[in-house]
Amino acid sequence: MSDAVTLRDESYREVNFDGLVGPTHNYSGLAHGNVASMSHGGLVSNPREAALQGLAKMKALMDAGYAQGVLPPQQRPDLGALRALGFTGSNSEVLARAAREAPQVLRAVCSASSMWTANAGTVTPSRDAPDGRVHFTPANLQSSFHRYLEPETTGRVLAAIFHDERHFAHHSVLPATPAFSDEGAANHTRLCGEHGEAGVHLFVYGRQAFGGRIEPQKFPARQTLEASQAVARQHGLSDDQAVFAQQHPDAIDAGVFHNDVIAVGNGPVLLYHEMAFLDEGATLDELRRKMATPLIPVRVPLEAVSLEDAVASYLFNSQLLTNADGSMTLVVPGECQEREAVWRTIQDHLLAGNNPIGEVIVKDVKQSMRNGGGPACLRLRVALSQVERSALTGRVLLNDGLHDELTTWVERHYRDRLAPDDLADPQLADETLTALDELTRILAIGSVYPFQLG
Repeated sequence: MSDAVTLRDESYREVNFDGLVGPTHNYSGLAHGNVASMSHGGLVSNPREAALQGLAKMKALMDAGYAQGVLPPQQRPDLGALRALGFTGSNSEVLARAAREAPQVLRAVCSASSMWTANAGTVTPSRDAPDGRVHFTPANLQSSFHRYLEPETTGRVLAAIFHDERHFAHHSVLPATPAFSDEGAANHTRLCGEHGEAGVHLFVYGRQAFGGRIEPQKFPARQTLEASQAVARQHGLSDDQAVFAQQHPDAIDAGVFHNDVIAVGNGPVLLYHEMAFLDEGATLDELRRKMATPLIPVRVPLEAVSLEDAVASYLFNSQLLTNADGSMTLVVPGECQEREAVWRTIQDHLLAGNNPIGEVIVKDVKQSMRNGGGPACLRLRVALSQVERSALTGRVLLNDGLHDELTTWVERHYRDRLAPDDLADPQLADETLTALDELTRILAIGSVYPFQLG
């Protein structure tokens, strides 16, 4: 066990910053290895419903007493990316030519995947950083083109909101090469007693770029050990504060493209599937040795929930939240009720087990789920002290007024039907720019989009 002194600071709260679903939310099946995304490619989406489902989840958690924040979507379609690829002319000409000559590229530059802010970056709270500041590193997301387009704007958004250099530190994106493939907080979990206490950071990787021999055979491993180690160094984490564990390659080949599809942690609790880690015993032993607070592992065996059911239901891509009385609430997608083995496990193993999970809340995020993202994908966790929350720039902490204003904004600007062929419509691009320009004024975060920066 770590010999670090545990200090309690009740001013710390974990804020879940959810990504607003963008106006171009569509089903293009872009994410290789993401079973839901691949299987729903080509279907007609409902961007308005998707955004409202996300806002409804945020509002429900806010009403339940959890701190809730909002992050804006990216500018899509990314016409700058199309022009960089040689498409010229007016906006309508660029879109028409891309649709004719490279329809998959057009779909990629229209992706609303930034809604899954668990991939926005990795965060280290000030409690764990040697300089006493909150540290951010945007993920490079280099493993897929549609997500590789995100980090530059993500960095601007994070720097605009977490702007005060006395409290926040921002690091450069890792080199966008396979050796440093980084998918952000979807492969990172901070385990601790309470949020204001010293924590241990669990980094989960799928492969080693230099010297590793164990890799999945069917789907790509998106996170490298080298990327996780680099982020830990950027944030000043010591060896005693970090654990690096390899994800089980069989799980990746079953569609577990990120660790948050097979495990979720909160406080001292680690809820995980038997097939989450290549070396389960060594991972747990190292966590126990380094944590100041006893680890509470909640293991779901393969015989209870198959990998197929885990991926289809997104049981582990749930939000695990701490209540005022120390108990925990698990926020699961509605798909968990549709799988008998999963729902039985929740009732008989999780709720009835010897662990702090005392409540399960079911939320409908079907529009997001069809593209391969559940409740945990939709949020970036940032533990902040009261002083740090007061130092935030803009209107990004959700309250009733902001929720109502954002709901009205969605209803005014979003379409209720979007097929892949609609992505070439130049009017959609104009609608999106108008909506995003208004959104930055609502959130009061200044100019963060390429079209606003000239």
